[in-house]
Amino acid sequence: MPVDLNDYFKKKNGSGGNNNDGGDNNNRRPSQGFEPPEIFKNFGKKAGFLYVLIAVIALLVISKPFVVINSGEMGIKATAGKFETTPLNPGFHLFIPFIQQIFIVDTKVRVINYTSLSEQESIQRGSGIKNKNAISVLDARGLPVSIDLTVQYKLEPSTAPQTIATWGMAWEDKIINPVVRDVARNVVGQYPAEELPVQRNEIAAKIDQEIRKAIEAQPGHPVQLLTVQLRSIILPQKIKDQIEIVQIARQRVEKTKYEVETANQEAQKEAALAMGKANARKIRAQGQADAVKIEADANAYANIEIAKSITSNLLKLRQIEVQGKFNEALQVNKDAKIFLTPGGAVPNIWVDTKDQQKVSSMGK
Repeated sequence: MPVDLNDYFKKKNGSGGNNNDGGDNNNRRPSQGFEPPEIFKNFGKKAGFLYVLIAVIALLVISKPFVVINSGEMGIKATAGKFETTPLNPGFHLFIPFIQQIFIVDTKVRVINYTSLSEQESIQRGSGIKNKNAISVLDARGLPVSIDLTVQYKLEPSTAPQTIATWGMAWEDKIINPVVRDVARNVVGQYPAEELPVQRNEIAAKIDQEIRKAIEAQPGHPVQLLTVQLRSIILPQKIKDQIEIVQIARQRVEKTKYEVETANQEAQKEAALAMGKANARKIRAQGQADAVKIEADANAYANIEIAKSITSNLLKLRQIEVQGKFNEALQVNKDAKIFLTPGGAVPNIWVDTKDQQKVSSMGK
């Protein structure tokens, strides 16, 4: 039963008035009644309500009937174990403890790296990046090949409640991982190992196309597939050695083709130069021949024209002119010796007999 604090303080005050405490009673005033603070008056009547209030506050603190959803996240409310179809957007949300529960899921971009163990790095928890072992594949002849892929994706917010209800919180390990591995094995298995590096772009395009097709075929469109990147193709060492031998042989063939082509070009160049020089000489010779012919034709034409112009009267005139010149010469040098051409032609040479050296030489 609640205790009345007023009675308690009255009794304490009364009993305290009879105590001398070793002091002088004559010098002390008589004790008066002590009045308790207002807050403690009728405390017994209010104690029940206070206990209930404290219990309610403690229950709220323990049960925490609210949740704060951050950006890049969304909430899924479950009432009595059944997920509601409408997702909860970022913000402050209340729920009924022990009856309702809110699951927070990440809607940001997530990444799965399929990589060899030697390249794996420690990933911070909650970063949205997962590292998994490289995808082991058998080529068209059954040789083992490893494929390194990076897949970027995100949960579809509008269908997230249905996705979580169907696949659970480990939805990406049930949707993304099996599809990626299965598609990579099917696509790469169509090629021999030595052709994989050459057909890399074609293989990457096929893997991307087939993964998208498989993800979109999932009921309810649970995932948005962003990118699929083929990072590397890891071949067995034996295949690497064979590819290296083939590449060296191809390089030699290409080098030989280049050398042959260069030699042909040089030969064609020299032949063109020789032909050019021959044509130049031919053109020069033809030009010279044409010039000689033109000159000869001109001389012949001139001779013909001169011959046409020579008449007997003209010859007589020329003979008289020459004879006149000889006569003039004889007047100056009377001892000159005259040579006449046969047939009484006009004399054309004379020699000065006064030059004894010439006369003697001519006499000999």
